[in-house]
Amino acid sequence: MNETFIASLILLIYFSPVFYQLILAIKESKGGNRIPLKKFIKFTKFSLLILIPILISFAVVSHTNYLNYEKPITFDNYKKITFENFRGLELFKKSLYGNKRFAYVVTTIDSDISENSITIRSLFHPSRSFVYNQNTNSKELLSHEKYHIKITELYTRKAKEKISKLNSYSKDKIEEILIEVKKNEQVFQEEYDYNTFHSYVLSEQKRYEKDVDSLLNLLTDFKNPQIIINDKD
Repeated sequence: MNETFIASLILLIYFSPVFYQLILAIKESKGGNRIPLKKFIKFTKFSLLILIPILISFAVVSHTNYLNYEKPITFDNYKKITFENFRGLELFKKSLYGNKRFAYVVTTIDSDISENSITIRSLFHPSRSFVYNQNTNSKELLSHEKYHIKITELYTRKAKEKISKLNSYSKDKIEEILIEVKKNEQVFQEEYDYNTFHSYVLSEQKRYEKDVDSLLNLLTDFKNPQIIINDKD
């Protein structure tokens, strides 16, 4: 069943007493009776006071599952990641092209700029990442999702490579590089999903795995999270 329809139906049921009071208020107002109108306003305020915190809680938990929270995982723990780490909540469970074996992974490039150095890490967010079936044993699906993590690490190293080539410390230039790299990473992530059809095109999946691994190896010198920036002038 369409999740928009379900959400609309829930809201209609929830607000049914308010609608009832509105109808009464309209009828009674024609005869000069203002009491139903006051009840309608009271019902509306009370309903919103209850609903707003629920919606906020719903949005927060949908974004990050604090009910089963696990802190972000750095790339040095990559090999330990399994679907057990995918703790995010999908409150309206969907399917991908009719297949319920799908998952999604959330990664970010995290940076901390100090006076003469910058620390950049790729992070995997367990409590924001989701797998439809927690007990799935699909190695192909897990591999596909984990390569999203590798792609983020690849672009993290690309950022460090570019920053290491700066002739002098410039916070503005560093931030400019990070913005550009993050945009390029997002484009690559989307192309990866599109070209592999979310892991279903095996030949493309294997091609991406080979290319990403090769590029990561070329950037091994930038594996360390911290980059020291020394003025070269």
